[in-house]
This record gives sequence, C-alpha cells and structure tokens, in this order.
Amino acid sequence: MTTPTRAYACTDERRRAALSRHPVLMGIDFLEVSASQHELTVFFVPAATDESKTVVPPGVGVENVMISGGVRITTVHVTNVAVGDRPNTLVITVDDDENPANGVGDFSPYRLRLVDVADLDPLFAQVEFSLKVECPSDFDCALVAVCPPEVWPEPEIDYLAKDYASLRRLMLDRLSVLLPDWQERNPAGLHVALVEMLAYVGDHLSYEQDAVATEAYLGTARRRVSVRRHTRLVDYAMHDGCNARVWAQVRTEADGVELPKGTAMLTRVDGFPTRLPEGSSELDRARTLVPEVFETMHAVILFVAHGELRFYTWGNRECCLPLGTTSATLAGRLPNLHAGDVLLFEEVRGPRTGVPKDADPIHRHAVRLLQVVPGEDPLGGQFVTPAHADTVPVTEIAWAAEDALPFPLCISTRGDDAEFEDVSVARGNIVLADHGRSIAEEFADAVADGTATERVAGPNRPAGYAPAPRYARFRPKLREAPLTHAAPYGDPASASAAMRWSMRDALPVVTLFRAESSARWLPRRDLLNSGPADENFVAEVENDGVAHIRFGDDRFGLRPAVGSRFTAAYRVGNGTRGNIGAEALGHVVTNEAAVRGIRNVMPASGGTEPESIEHARQSAPSAFRTQERAVTPDDYARIAERHPEVQRAAATIRWTGSWRTVFLTVDRLGGVPVDPVFEEQMRDFLEPFRMAGFDLEIDGPRSVSLAIEMTVCVGPNYFRGDVRSALLDLFSNRLLPDGRRGVFHPDNFTFGQPVYLSRLYAAAQAVAGVVSVRITRFERQGSPSDQALADGVLALERLEVARLDNDPNYAERGIFRLTLNGGK
Repeated sequence: MTTPTRAYACTDERRRAALSRHPVLMGIDFLEVSASQHELTVFFVPAATDESKTVVPPGVGVENVMISGGVRITTVHVTNVAVGDRPNTLVITVDDDENPANGVGDFSPYRLRLVDVADLDPLFAQVEFSLKVECPSDFDCALVAVCPPEVWPEPEIDYLAKDYASLRRLMLDRLSVLLPDWQERNPAGLHVALVEMLAYVGDHLSYEQDAVATEAYLGTARRRVSVRRHTRLVDYAMHDGCNARVWAQVRTEADGVELPKGTAMLTRVDGFPTRLPEGSSELDRARTLVPEVFETMHAVILFVAHGELRFYTWGNRECCLPLGTTSATLAGRLPNLHAGDVLLFEEVRGPRTGVPKDADPIHRHAVRLLQVVPGEDPLGGQFVTPAHADTVPVTEIAWAAEDALPFPLCISTRGDDAEFEDVSVARGNIVLADHGRSIAEEFADAVADGTATERVAGPNRPAGYAPAPRYARFRPKLREAPLTHAAPYGDPASASAAMRWSMRDALPVVTLFRAESSARWLPRRDLLNSGPADENFVAEVENDGVAHIRFGDDRFGLRPAVGSRFTAAYRVGNGTRGNIGAEALGHVVTNEAAVRGIRNVMPASGGTEPESIEHARQSAPSAFRTQERAVTPDDYARIAERHPEVQRAAATIRWTGSWRTVFLTVDRLGGVPVDPVFEEQMRDFLEPFRMAGFDLEIDGPRSVSLAIEMTVCVGPNYFRGDVRSALLDLFSNRLLPDGRRGVFHPDNFTFGQPVYLSRLYAAAQAVAGVVSVRITRFERQGSPSDQALADGVLALERLEVARLDNDPNYAERGIFRLTLNGGK
C-alpha cells in the first residue's frame, strides 16, 4: 500500500483539526533535530478534548521507523526508539556510516515514515525534515510553498509597428486571437473604435519618443534649438546670422537739423515721396509693399554745406589722391565739420569724358576724420575766375590709416576736348544705418502659476520634506520674423572698423519690459553666466525663423513672477536681404520738413545668413580643440599671429632670475615698428592666453641690412634712365602703382627666411630692356664676405629679418647700387 504524502500547500489545515478530535487515529505533527543531529524528537498531533486518548502509538520500535532521502549520504540508520520526556513525543536515535564527528546525513532533505503502526492516519504517518537545520544559516528554516501564477504565452508583437496603420493592424490581429468569434470590422463598432483610438494615441506617443531620441544627439538633431544647445556644450556658439549696415547721405535744406537715432529709411518704392511723415497713410501704404527697412545707428546733425564738398588742389591741375592716401584738402571754411564725422568720397564724373554716367561706381570710399584743421591759401585768389589777390579759406582733413584710399581717386583731369574739375567730391551728412524694422508687441499670456507636486511619495519620504513646485512653462514667441541680430555699435576709430565685427558679438535685438515695473530684461547668448537676480533671457530661433523667449529658473537668471505681463520691443530684418545695392534707399521716415531725401552711395554689407545646422554639426566637434592657452614658445607665436597686424611671430622662454619671461618677437605687416602703443595692444591681446607666473616682453625683429651691387647690360633700343627707374622701383621696399610689392617689401620676408640670389636674377631679367645681369656684391651690410655670393643664398638666424630700404637718409638700413651699361 502506498503511503499518501502531503503534496498540497494549504493555508487552512482542517484535516489536522479533525485528526485532533478523532478518538482513535493518531498522526505525526512535526519533528525536531537535536544539536548533535543524532536524536530526532517526533511530536504527534495532540488530542483536542479527550485527554484519555492515546496520542503516541505504543510499541514503536526500530523496525517501524524508516528514513529515506539524502543525496550524498543516503543510509541513515535508526538505532533506538523511546518515548520522550516531553508529552506526545518519541525520541529516535539515528546514525550513518560516515564520520560521526560531522553529524548525521547531508544538507539535502530527508523523510521519516512510520510503518506497520496501528491507528495511524496515513497522511500524517510521515514528515519531511533536514538533519542540518541547526547549522548556521541566513535563511528561515521553514519551507515556503511557492505557488507561481500561471504563465501565459507572450503575444506575438511587431516592435516595428510605430504608426497609426501598423498599430491598428497589430491590435486587430491580437483581438482575432483572443476573440475568435468576433468577426465584425465596422468602424462604428465599439471594438474598432477603441482600437483606432489607441492606435491614434500610440502614433503620437511613438512620434514623441522618436522626436526625443532624435533631438538627444548632435548627429541626428533636426531642430535648430537642439543643435544650438548641443554645440554650446562644447563651447561652440552657433550664430543666427547678422544684419547689414550701410552708409547713407541725408539731404537737407536747413542747417542744424538733427536726425535722431532710430530714424527709419526704406528702400525705393515707386510712386511715393522721398520723405514719409511718421504715422501717415503714405507710410502705411508703402509698408504694405514690404520694402527693406534700415534705421540709423546714431544721431547726426545736418548742414547744407556738407551735402557736397569740393577738393582743393592748391591751383594745380590733373590731380588725384594716390592709393593709400590718408589726408586731403577741402575748399572753403567748414566750421561745422569736426573730427569723428564721416565723409564719403565719390567719383561723380568720368575722368575721360566728364560725363556723370561714365563715373566708376567702385570709386566710392568712406573715411572717419581724425583731424579737421582750418587754413588759408595766400595764393588761392589767383586760381579763381575772376582772379583776385585775396586769400582763399581751405580745410585740411586727415583720417585713420585703416581708412586709407584703396584706389587712386581722380580729382581733376584733362579729357579729349576739355579740362574737367571736380571729377570726385566728398559728401558729408553721412549716417550709419543697419537693417531691421522696430516693432513693439505685448505678449497675450501672462506667467502662469505653479502647482505643488510630490516628487517623493510613500513611506520612504524623508522627514520635513515639502512638495517641490513644478512651474508652468512660459515660452512666449515673437509674432514676426526674422528677428534681427546685430553686433553692438560703439565708437569706432575708423569707418572701416564700423563695417567689421565678429559674429560672436551679434545678439538678438529684442528687449522685454514688464508691465509691473520699469526694469528692462536684456538678451544673452545663454544664461550660464547669469545670476539668480539677473533679468536676462535667451531668444532661441527655430528653423522657421520664429524666436521663442526662454527665461531663467532662479538659479541661472531670474524667473519672472507669477502673473507678470511682458511687452517686447524688437526688430525684424536679418541676413543677406539687407545687402542692398548702391542707390537702393529712397525714403526717410521723419516729420522734419527740411529733410529732402536720402541716398546710399555705397552698397550695404555685412548681412549674414544664420549658420546652417549642418555647418554647426561639422564644426562644433573640432572647434573646442582650438588652442586657447599659451604654454610652449610655439603657442605664444601662433596665438600672436592671430592678431590682424602681425605677419609672423617667434617666442623664447627664459629664466630671468626670479621667474620665467616670454620674449616675443613680432614682425608687423608692412614692416611697421613695434612701438609702445602696439606693444600694449599685444599685451592685452595675449593676456587671456598667457600662463600665470610668466612675464611677457615684446620687441621687434632683428633687421639684417643687405648690401647688393648689380651690373646690368641694357638693350640698344632702351633708355638707361628708364631701365634704372624700373629696376629701382622693382628692388624697392614700397608698394608699386600696379599693386605689386617691391622685391624688398617688408611683407616679403619674415623670421629666418633666407635671401636667394636666383630670385634677384629672375626679377631683374624680367624688366623690359635688361639683356644681362651680374651681381657683384651680395652680403650683410658691414660684414664683407663673398660666401653668400658663392653659395647663392644669404642665411639668416631664427629672429633675423632681411631688410633693404635703399634710403640715402638711412644708409644703415641697406644699400642697392646699380651700374648700367649699353642702352641709350
């Protein structure tokens, strides 16, 4: 007969209670193992009410006890059975064939069963136990019955289903499996409606997941704001373009008329007057035609006499201002012309024909005056018609070297049939204007209130925890686009400097005003340098050109107060649309009746389109590798060469007794000496890169004066004087009239650059009329030697630069002697 086992795990053991109440049947309740593992105390189910009931079966011997189980040790013998001292117990002594010192049995479960015992319940005739229950353990000795939940087979899911159609198909297929009797596919049915609703929500959720994953990486981001923030992490400032600037001349009929800053100027619109009063219907109609709008960047006071200024040539004829000129003389006394004013030189007539249409439109140039000195010409009366003996008032003007004439400017000339005066003139009443139309706009929404949100819930919430407010997002957008980005306008020392800026300096032209206070909120490129109380914001431009305003979070920039309302003052107009051509401006918006018109003599420039996403994606990963600190001598030299006035630089680091000093030798463009002013500029330029604890000394290169003697044979059909003049010009240190540099121009040589004899031969042979050339002297001045002449090259040291000025006033700066034979 097979003994039944207790295979079930039950929480309500009614059979044990029934056994306890039965008058005859007995059964094993549980078992205890002694510490020595040699004694097993078997407890029997006690009687419920009848104390006379026999609970422990009598006459149980060794033959009635069977122990089975074990893995390593399977033979556990029963050596003795006795009634225990405690009630309802039997004490069974066991042993095995192994070492007694190690206890009895192994760590696997065993089963004790009583056999051939009368009145013993078959289900409670055995008990499962462990002989090692007294061994140290980190676990509970009670056996836990595990009833795992039913495992259903996973449905077949297509994880590539991401859109509405595929999600709908996936759910319908699943329903067909779960509800095989459901055959209806009517769109009005409940099941189909729910499926389509969930597919719609899943489609949007999939898009959001894909969008977040796409924007999370620089290589896949598609939104301009995302790329901008990614590149900022590597210190790369992605720019949003810049507006254009233009020099405009304003015509006036009265003196002392002030044109304020911010005066609007429009490109030419047919059928409208030159002056458009503010708020007029004509202005409104003109704006509907969408002209490009420029606004003046500074105020200017207008004078009638400054409309056209004549050059004064001191009675001479056929005159011009050469290339590189930085001064001139104007006719008349000009008391209202001051240093800092801008004049614009313009060729108004063709030099050959005298016809205005033949004037070269390229010959127009703006200069900012550094000096205005009134004077007189004592002989000036003899050069006017009718002549007189009185003096003639003149005005001497000078401008910065940066504004030097980039071309020869013809003043007077003799044409085919007549003489032409005033071929070129100077024009005043010049004002700088930049692209962009001003707009004032009030945001429709106010800053919303925040709601308290539990970020930590449940019993694990720390003591004293307060709900953290989650503020409502306030990201207003500007109604019109594109938002103007402009570089700040200071007080440039030259006209050319006003048209030159770095794209890193361009910021959005937008200011926010809060209705509750008079404070202004100013734009920043980012809020990383803004403090908790700084009223700053960032204008982030998206791909469509619309700008969104992002405020601070009370850590990086101030968060606007709840309920605040803002008004935005900004400008619209950006990029290359502002690069209008010459004579494109045609209207000025002003109520001043004396203003008669405007014109832009020169085209606008500087308008730049926003940096493309792809360009930023390619440039940002390598931009931060740009050397921004100077450690080695080569670092100092390379960084110094970034200065616009430096051709080459070389550096040496020496220990000067107390600290290290960097000796920087600078070769300036044009051979200009390193004066104290430039030295201070270079110190300021290198200060962000210089290492702490290093002094900086700046000097010029060590000039090596050359001594060269050349014998030239002139062809029989050429004049020796013409050939000599051509050779002296060629081997000079000047800029030649045709734009070429002389052989010994300072920019042709730099540190350690050797002088090759072959190049001198080649240059001389290229001159018309030269038959042959022989160089008889080629050496350092003051160091007679034929070595360089024999080697064909004059070597220089690391900090030396070759120099040959051939100036009789400074013979120590190099000499060039010519001997000509033959010719006429």
